[in-house]
Amino acid sequence: MAFHINGRRLASEIEQHLAAVIQRHQNRAGRPPGLAVLRIGDDPASGVYVNNKEKACERIGISRHGAHISKDITLEEMLHVIHSMNEDPLIDAILLQLPLPSSLDPGILLEAISPEKDADGLHTLNLGRLLKGEPGPRSCTPSGIMALLANNKIPLEGQHAVVIGRSILVGKPMALMLQSANATVTMAHSHTIDLSSITRQADILVVAAGSPQLIGARHIKPNAVVIDVGIHRVPIDEITENGSKSYLCGDINSNELEEIASALTPVPGGVGPMTVAMLLTNTVMNWGNRCTLDNPLEDLVSF
Repeated sequence: MAFHINGRRLASEIEQHLAAVIQRHQNRAGRPPGLAVLRIGDDPASGVYVNNKEKACERIGISRHGAHISKDITLEEMLHVIHSMNEDPLIDAILLQLPLPSSLDPGILLEAISPEKDADGLHTLNLGRLLKGEPGPRSCTPSGIMALLANNKIPLEGQHAVVIGRSILVGKPMALMLQSANATVTMAHSHTIDLSSITRQADILVVAAGSPQLIGARHIKPNAVVIDVGIHRVPIDEITENGSKSYLCGDINSNELEEIASALTPVPGGVGPMTVAMLLTNTVMNWGNRCTLDNPLEDLVSF
């Protein structure tokens, strides 16, 4: 039976640490950290994610400066909103909740966010810092995965890691972080031929494909560690015990992998909570840098 890597537990520990950091340094800083989450339009999933992030901010003492913006906003108007937040001294981190309406170019808007207020490590400057191994905000989901691997003492050096997915949000920064930890990394994607022949080589398999239950028993070798980034609500014909007509799943078929993998992340409760924890971490780190605090996160879990 595979060991389930508990993201909720570690995320809670990180939140407790960050709350203590804020309490310890807030008087010197003169204010709490500030996070602005920009939600554009009425995508239901985005609403849930933003709500989770706002609740996490409230738990640890981060001031919220979010905005729910009409899907009809123009690019010029949205750039003005971001510029105003760049200039706001009470805001330390700005998160643009994706996906955006088709009328808005996420690349232009992400580049408009000040690198010093980048909450998700997606500005070109911060991606370059990641590539060079320099400090800076890191993409939240890959950072959360690295923290989970470190906390559970899963070795990376010399291991073969396969990353399915090549997005700038997860796949590409994930590969860079694994390489920095001395893993040998292979990237796969929607155009990869004979995917299972690649994934069966993986000691560590990170699945960020965006396809429900894509990975099954035939895709992994015995004792592999499998990290499931996906989350999907899949409709079903019959109503479940709790009255739902759908169920949550990830990019892996966890039932098939239970007896083969050595460890896996559950959905929900695996990678998701860690993504939020790393958003909070980036916010507090930006706050510390902007308020010239002395290494406020030096004793945070290493990743």
